[in-house]
Amino acid sequence: MAKGRFISYLRVSTDRQGKSGLGLETQREAISGYLDGDNWKLVGEYIEVESGKRKDCPQFAAALTHAKRTGATLVIAKLDRLARNVAFVSNLIESGAEFVAVDNPHANRLTIHILAAVAEDEARRISERTKAALAAAKARGTKLGGLRGDGSHLRGHHEKGLDAIKKRAAARAREIEPVIAEIRSSGLTAARAIAAELNRRGILTPRSGIWHAASVSRLLDRYAT
Repeated sequence: MAKGRFISYLRVSTDRQGKSGLGLETQREAISGYLDGDNWKLVGEYIEVESGKRKDCPQFAAALTHAKRTGATLVIAKLDRLARNVAFVSNLIESGAEFVAVDNPHANRLTIHILAAVAEDEARRISERTKAALAAAKARGTKLGGLRGDGSHLRGHHEKGLDAIKKRAAARAREIEPVIAEIRSSGLTAARAIAAELNRRGILTPRSGIWHAASVSRLLDRYAT
């Protein structure tokens, strides 16, 4: 049974979201299963929609900062949701923030570093095999137009993923509206004060992050339209 404060980090790639078998809801279910009991509190949730090969992950950086600031433990569903990159995991380890991977909760820092190295090597080998297969197909005269280099074959999946995220954010904004109305009626009308109160209550933004004055102002503008 998990105890304490936690911040969840969910990560999906737009071009593989429907095929990975570990989408957002599956990751949430895995984390909920780990956080089983009454002695824990989820103080934040961050969602990254990126390629696993990138190192600049703003939502991960925000989640890590939030965890360090609040003393919470960063929890992820599966180690490879972080990145198939040793340097990325090394930065996490060196930050000093507490973290746990649900699929390997008892692994120590050395074990996690080794697993990350194995995952990175696997990703490199897959990339090399894919390039070799494409080169062999091209040499045989096979047309590869179905996988256009401009990425246009992925645009439909990408746009659907963004639409789904926007719809969830809009629904979340509607849920938060009466809470913000209550806070304003209590006398806290400045955006910064409202943001602080929302964070104090542990209420997440429509994008599942922490509140700032700017995010409150954007939401108030939405309510006014």
